[in-house]
Amino acid sequence: MGDTARWEGALRAVPDVLRADLWPGRRDPLPRHRYLGRLAHGHVVLFCVVVGVWNANLYESSVQPVTGAVSLLVVVQSAASVLALVRPAAALWVSVAALTLLAALTSAVFGAAWPWSAPGIALHTLVLLLLALRVRPAASVAALGASLLTGFGVAVPHHVPGPHTLAQGAVAFALAVVLGTSLRATRVSRSRLVEQEELTAGERARRALLEERGRIARELHDVVAHHMSVISIQAQVAPHLVADPSPELRENLAGIRQNAVDALTELRRVLGVLRGDGDPGDAAAGVRHAPQPTLDRLDELLANVRAAGLDVTAGTRGTPRPLSPGTELSAYRIVQEALSNAVRHAPGARVSVSVHHHPAGLTVRVANTAASRPAGRVPAGPAGVAGEPGHGLLGMRERTAMLGGELAVGPTSDGGWEVTAVLPADAPGPGPTSTKDGS
Repeated sequence: MGDTARWEGALRAVPDVLRADLWPGRRDPLPRHRYLGRLAHGHVVLFCVVVGVWNANLYESSVQPVTGAVSLLVVVQSAASVLALVRPAAALWVSVAALTLLAALTSAVFGAAWPWSAPGIALHTLVLLLLALRVRPAASVAALGASLLTGFGVAVPHHVPGPHTLAQGAVAFALAVVLGTSLRATRVSRSRLVEQEELTAGERARRALLEERGRIARELHDVVAHHMSVISIQAQVAPHLVADPSPELRENLAGIRQNAVDALTELRRVLGVLRGDGDPGDAAAGVRHAPQPTLDRLDELLANVRAAGLDVTAGTRGTPRPLSPGTELSAYRIVQEALSNAVRHAPGARVSVSVHHHPAGLTVRVANTAASRPAGRVPAGPAGVAGEPGHGLLGMRERTAMLGGELAVGPTSDGGWEVTAVLPADAPGPGPTSTKDGS
């Protein structure tokens, strides 16, 4: 049933295809070749001129006297092949009309060698080929049928005995349609494949972005949950720090504590939605529930990277001051991801990590020299080198944009790579995010 319905739908669509593809006013220029430019168009014009001259000479030597109508039709048929470069449908009908009229005017003279001349067959074959390259197969088959009818329609009424050129022309026309349809199908398939690859790449990038944002949200959940827990504890302890607290104070503090507990419960539910995979008893789940790292654990991270075989130096400038937990966490993750990229893509390189504390916030810079050996398959290093799987530069950009900071990444003059992130001390409120990519 499904195949029958499909065929019925295809047959019902044939008239629409013919009207759309074979309408004379349809403009469909032959595209420029990727490497040859307009050279192919020039060859088509040259071919039409040479074959048109051949056709005119053939009529002059075979038809005496040559009438003005015959000469005009010879020129029109050559011009139709050139017109096929821009308007293939219009060129088809002009060429068909020229074939029909020429055959009607000269069939009595040429007899068995008619209804078509060899140059006329070559010119119309070119028209069919250029048409089949740009219209759907149903339209190409219809054009082939119309072309064959011009020969039969003239040869049969004139009782031409053995119209040899009719069979030769039919073979040439059919080959042109088959070749053009095949080339068009190949081009369409390639175009659709490219479109599908672009859609797949876009979906993959979107999925990676959502995964990275979900990962960042899971980490920030722990930070927010910590603050809500502190609020709840402080609200519970506050009445005991005041002598004879009033009932209104106790009621307000109890409300604060209850709101904090409710918010903490909702945060746990949100975390369950964000994580959504993995058994809490798994080892990976244990890593997820571990406290989120800050810059205080940077020495531990550097030690793990050195154990993986990377030469790392670190330095700190400025006077450290308290930063928001989100800024501390993002700075740590940016350094971690940059070091992980250096381990993967620059084996044997020297890496420098710089942390600069300044009044406006924090600047972290991770730079590595060129790799001393080709990058290959990197085995799993000590725990903490790669951390939770992320998406490299995408994660860095998202973290920086979330805090309203700036990120610059790109190659260095010595063939290495550098990552610099400027993070503000106080993150801005919700709003449109933007990043600065210096690559």
